[in-house]
Amino acid sequence: MIELEGVPELIDPVMVAAFEGWNDAGDAASGAVAHLDREWKGEVFAALDAEDYYDFQVNRPTVWLDNGVRKITWPTTRLSVVRIGGTKPRDLVLVRGIEPSMRWRSFCNEILGFAHELGVEMVVILGALLGDTPHTRPVPVSGVTSDADLARTMDLEETKYEGPTGIVGILQEACTHAGVPAVSLWAAVPHYVSQPPNPKATLALLNRLEDLIDIRIPLGELPEDARAWQLGVDQLAAEDSEVAEYVQTLEEARDTADLPEASGDAIAREFERYLRRRDPAAPSAEPGDGSYLRDTSSGLTRPPKRKPDPEPGPDAEPGEDDTPQA
Repeated sequence: MIELEGVPELIDPVMVAAFEGWNDAGDAASGAVAHLDREWKGEVFAALDAEDYYDFQVNRPTVWLDNGVRKITWPTTRLSVVRIGGTKPRDLVLVRGIEPSMRWRSFCNEILGFAHELGVEMVVILGALLGDTPHTRPVPVSGVTSDADLARTMDLEETKYEGPTGIVGILQEACTHAGVPAVSLWAAVPHYVSQPPNPKATLALLNRLEDLIDIRIPLGELPEDARAWQLGVDQLAAEDSEVAEYVQTLEEARDTADLPEASGDAIAREFERYLRRRDPAAPSAEPGDGSYLRDTSSGLTRPPKRKPDPEPGPDAEPGEDDTPQA
């Protein structure tokens, strides 16, 4: 039995989860939850027992000094809660951790136990995969669910994927079997610049989350970091003619595929997001003090000497060199 002390009764709570590792190309998904936690000053109220789920030879603990006293931080998954202010306040339960090494069913059951005790109405799991997508175009974000009714009412894809999966796929199926509405949002990260962080993909996930649960997220310095990231990759690509040619090939393929998507619906979504950000009464909160740390050491991986495959859809699962889909 999970007993939560010190956690107030939550208002229309939605659980948002992300896990570092196989499901987190460019740290885009974990970066999105970290951004929410930082901007809304999340308060940690629970942590899963690291001994139960992690192989410490795979995910090693870290030692650090606190005023000369040595302390250890163990790899785990933590839960925090943030309240979104405004005329219609609501709460987010943020789950951020590392993909567990073992006992995945028990891990998911424990997460669902918290969701049940907190009255969570829906679980949104964020993920990121490597794909044949150019860094110069908007980041593709697909929303998938195993619930046919949820797919229809929220304009999502009903997943039909078969094959290896990660903790994102397992947690989504556990939610479905437990009768908890669950959605996975996947951002596609260019495979030729996969080093974290990827603020552009993080920003795309947050924008899609805004649309999904109808909130306004304070973005802080994230848009500026996304622009700086793209300019940095532009410069690196320009220094290598082979990479530049490959990026151009991806751009042409992407533009051809996206032409039918340049529809009134897409324009309407962007306009609604613009109005939501201008509306002072929209659910929001004052940003915190945190700033997105930019890693200037990212480099490029030389592209393969082949024509790119079509960009994976929401049901595609990357191969062994990629980050997985649910």
